[in-house]
Amino acid sequence: MSNELQNIKNRFGIIGNFPALNRALEKAIQVAPTDISVLVIGESGVGKEFIPKIIHSESKRKHQPYIVVNCGAIPEGTIDSELFGHEKGAFTGATATRKGYFEVADGGTIFLDEVGELPLQTQVRLLRVLESGEFMKVGSSQVQKTNVRIVAATNVNMMKAIQDGRFREDLYYRLNTVQIDMPPLRERKGDVHLLFRKFAIDFAEKYRMPELELEPGAVHYIENYAFPGNVRQLRNLVEQMTVVERNRHVTPEKLAEYIPMESHLPMVVNTPGTQKQSDFGSEREIMYKILFDMRNDINDLKSLTSELIKNRGTSDLSNHEKNLINRIYTPESQQNAAPNSLLYFENKNNDAPVVQNPTIISGQDDSYEDVEDIEIEEHRPESLSLQNNEKDLIIKALDKHKGRRNKAADELGISQRTLYRKIKQYNLEE
Repeated sequence: MSNELQNIKNRFGIIGNFPALNRALEKAIQVAPTDISVLVIGESGVGKEFIPKIIHSESKRKHQPYIVVNCGAIPEGTIDSELFGHEKGAFTGATATRKGYFEVADGGTIFLDEVGELPLQTQVRLLRVLESGEFMKVGSSQVQKTNVRIVAATNVNMMKAIQDGRFREDLYYRLNTVQIDMPPLRERKGDVHLLFRKFAIDFAEKYRMPELELEPGAVHYIENYAFPGNVRQLRNLVEQMTVVERNRHVTPEKLAEYIPMESHLPMVVNTPGTQKQSDFGSEREIMYKILFDMRNDINDLKSLTSELIKNRGTSDLSNHEKNLINRIYTPESQQNAAPNSLLYFENKNNDAPVVQNPTIISGQDDSYEDVEDIEIEEHRPESLSLQNNEKDLIIKALDKHKGRRNKAADELGISQRTLYRKIKQYNLEE
């Protein structure tokens, strides 16, 4: 098997001696003479496309068609027609009868790449092909037979997709008669330098430039990089450096400019729900920060108001200043706010959001922190009289402006939202 394995590597240009890679290739060679379905599992960029090529080339179907279908690249509305064909007039634009891939590849092999992206309706049709070799063209009632060997590949977590109802369990087990796992590049540290040298030779010949060489420190650097894009990322890196860099001796510092060790990208694995959870976490952190900043602002406002009371008392304050003090410090003024809320904001812009109840962060009521209790108690009697005066001021403002609430709110120095709430609170509605 070792000689056969080495011959396969030479034929397909596969570099590496990592045990998991050798096992994957050996398994492909073993199942090739049979007609059983194979499912190749691995992250994006690991080279899953080599497995179906090896299987087809080592099978009795090697002289028959070999067709590659990228299931994720075909629109959902046309994938049935692409795979199974269609009759003339089956849908708008079907001006002639067309053969599908399963009809064209009869006797050969079809490689279904990104099979996890297939629509559920297409999965039902594919299951029938796997079970009986039968299919029908779109728009036809005639059953046709095909003798096709299917090799599929995916980077999707298939069990999670089955749980989420996005992939049929029966189809999964039909495809997964034999599973071949391709290891990610980060696990093949001993192969990274070999691959770099192979790509460096290839691109030096392609672009007619001197070959890149890694210094010892650069070899250590590149072997310890995670390569989230796997072999594809390494290949693109070597090609880019071959064209751009004038110095053919690559240092660790130069590599760090292209692939910074501290800024790894997430692994390219299509796990359902991961992106949504990540976005939710980021939005929640931003919301928490905004609420914390708001609480700090209101505490600063309380401290400033407390200083005003100390230095000036309340007799010299304007009606607007008294209103602010009453709204911040008087417990009665909080009766329309959310229970145990830390703050309640009003804005003249009626479309602006009202932020309430950020106690989900602190878990306690800090409504009166940073303000000396003795001073609050000292001015509470006046706050009660301010509440009575507030009602009179609202009545006068409404009378002055003949009931026009927007004008009255401007006169009082408050928003229309606050004025409406006060009118309801004091039963001033006409």
